[in-house]
Amino acid sequence: MSVPDLASDLQREHLRRKYFIDLEIIEQTRSVIKARLVISSDLFVQVYRNDRFQTSNYALINNGNRVFARDELDGRWHRHIHTAPEEHDFSVQGQKPVSLSEFLDEVEKIMAELDLP
Repeated sequence: MSVPDLASDLQREHLRRKYFIDLEIIEQTRSVIKARLVISSDLFVQVYRNDRFQTSNYALINNGNRVFARDELDGRWHRHIHTAPEEHDFSVQGQKPVSLSEFLDEVEKIMAELDLP
């Protein structure tokens, strides 16, 4: 996943998933993108990619707290499951690389489970 690819994916997912009320591009350069897919004023998906350091972060944020996340650091993935978002899950499933679309599919399941809008 590169910054240009992720920028395209963000636009596509914003239009495809009707519960997103806004797409905020916070920062974008040739090698970095930071954005938010806004669900409500207190609930959003934050997305970050740095091509130079092979770093990706996808996080579901509710009321300022990380609920669920998947992170790639130097090409190695892990996740923060919603039942223990402060912990790092390096299990086989936790290390699985995911696209933005796959992450958003996981987010939808978690939001349903937690009864989030």
